[in-house]
Amino acid sequence: MITGLLRSFVAGISLLVAGAARSSPVPTGFLEGQLTIVSLKEVQRADEPLSKFAAANYADYPLLVLSKDGQNEIAQVVADEKGHYRVTLPPGDYVLDAKGRAPQRIRAKPHPFTIVSQQTVRVDMEMDTGVR
Repeated sequence: MITGLLRSFVAGISLLVAGAARSSPVPTGFLEGQLTIVSLKEVQRADEPLSKFAAANYADYPLLVLSKDGQNEIAQVVADEKGHYRVTLPPGDYVLDAKGRAPQRIRAKPHPFTIVSQQTVRVDMEMDTGVR
């Protein structure tokens, strides 16, 4: 009888510990960087105001955080008005890419990166729309 109660008690404690381990989230990390979009004009004079494209609307050029194999979209990131971006991600291996790179002929090099708990990784992205 005591052995049965002891086994039940140990089993109950084990379930509590396992449940607590599952409910405590893994601390996330951060991806941040600078998006640079190449200007439409090949050359721009210094005394000219910035072209419409140089003052780009970064919301038109979202970035994608993809799984390590590049097959699954994990998050979409939009840079602010100065081209800065930051996103919280769980630890793991990812690829940063430009949305619409292939069908829209946007030239950008995908960047693999790794997120570590409670750390920030910096990945800057440059893209060229190919329009001149």
